[in-house]
Amino acid sequence: MSDYLAPAAAIILPNIGGLAAGYITRGNIKTWYEGLKLPSWRPPNRIFPPVWTTLYCTMGYASYLVWRDGGGFTGDAALPLAAYGTQLALNWAWTPIFFGAHSLKWGFAEIVCLWGSIAGTVYLFHGVNEKAAYMMLPYLGWVTFATALTFRIWRDNSEKKE
Repeated sequence: MSDYLAPAAAIILPNIGGLAAGYITRGNIKTWYEGLKLPSWRPPNRIFPPVWTTLYCTMGYASYLVWRDGGGFTGDAALPLAAYGTQLALNWAWTPIFFGAHSLKWGFAEIVCLWGSIAGTVYLFHGVNEKAAYMMLPYLGWVTFATALTFRIWRDNSEKKE
C-alpha cells in the first residue's frame, strides 16, 4: 500500500495550496483583477485552473521520485526536498500577495524569488533523479511566463495605490 500512498500524498500536497489559492483568486477576479489594465497576450482565466492542476500534480510526483531515489528526508534528497518545500511555500504565497493584498509590486518581487527557487530546485533534483528535474521544467516555463505577466501588469498599473 505504501507504494501508492507516498506518491499520492506527494501529488496531493501541492494541490492543497492550489485549492486555497483558487478560493482567494475567485473572490478577486471580477471585483479587482478585471479592472486592471491587462496585456492582450494574457491567457483567458479559464486556462489557469487546469494548467495549475497539471503542474501541481507533476511537481508533486517529481518530489516523490526525488524522495524515493534520494533516501527520503535524511538522505541525498534532504537538500533538494528542502528547496522544493521552499519553492512550494513561495508558490502558495504569491496568490495572497497579488490577489489577496492587491500588491502588484510585491507580487512581482515574490514571483522573482519563486522563479529562482524553482530553478534551484530543478538543479538539485537533477542530482538525485534526472526525470524529476525534467518534470519540473514545464512549471519553470509557466512561472517564467507568469513572471513576465506579473511584471507587465505591475508596470501598466503602477498608478494604482499599493
